[in-house]
Amino acid sequence: MAIITISRELAALGDETAQELSQCLHYRFVDKETLETRIKSFGIADRKFRQYDERRPSLLASISQDKDNYLHYLKTAILTEASEGNVVMIGRGATVMFREVPGVLSVFLTAPLDIRLQRIKNYFNCDDKRAQQILERSDKDRAGFHQYFFEMDWHDSGNYHLSLNTGYLHPSLCAEIIRYLRDELITEEAESQQALRLQDLILAQQVKHHLLYEKEISIHFLEISVSQELISLYGVANSQAIVEAAVSAVQEAAPLMAVQSEMQIVREYKVMP
Repeated sequence: MAIITISRELAALGDETAQELSQCLHYRFVDKETLETRIKSFGIADRKFRQYDERRPSLLASISQDKDNYLHYLKTAILTEASEGNVVMIGRGATVMFREVPGVLSVFLTAPLDIRLQRIKNYFNCDDKRAQQILERSDKDRAGFHQYFFEMDWHDSGNYHLSLNTGYLHPSLCAEIIRYLRDELITEEAESQQALRLQDLILAQQVKHHLLYEKEISIHFLEISVSQELISLYGVANSQAIVEAAVSAVQEAAPLMAVQSEMQIVREYKVMP
């Protein structure tokens, strides 16, 4: 089982390359629509999340609970899709989510500015000024999305195994290059390790969902790590009772796992009358 993630600039032929790649490898292609459908299957209305999709949220949106819900269900959808086998994923922070997972190949697609502008003009049937506005907005949104939600420099080539210039390379050729690199880098051992790591990530996400959305335990900045047979909890709680409730809820959700809390207790500050 292999996962290939593709990040791309607007008008760098990201969808075209990803579709070519998924066809030649016979992998599933997971894009925005696929993830939205998956999120809807959880009973969540995707219209609430559109203001966060590959863009930095506004000040008002950044303090909304919808922001945390968006990231939670986005991660859940991406992990669910990945668990179903060989997949090509485009955008939505998948590169960051799988950065430490074996058997994953990450690719960035770029193109010269003048070529991107011409493609935008052709696609939107607009003039130079409007094309420039569309391009600048898209680049700003995607960079802001990755920085805000994942603290990642989206344009840094060091975050990817491979960068390709689609100004000079046809999507079919890009797909062949990526396939060759996949054959060289993704071994059977890496795929085996990937399956185990995905199990840990999925369990961590399930436990987090159980604590925050089913038990509604109030923990700030909750993060969960699963390694081998140990679940570790990180975050901030207002009392020891909340920490104990969280540990108990984890034991309920994963009774065969050991649990340790690394949470901090910070009591709410109250103004004296």
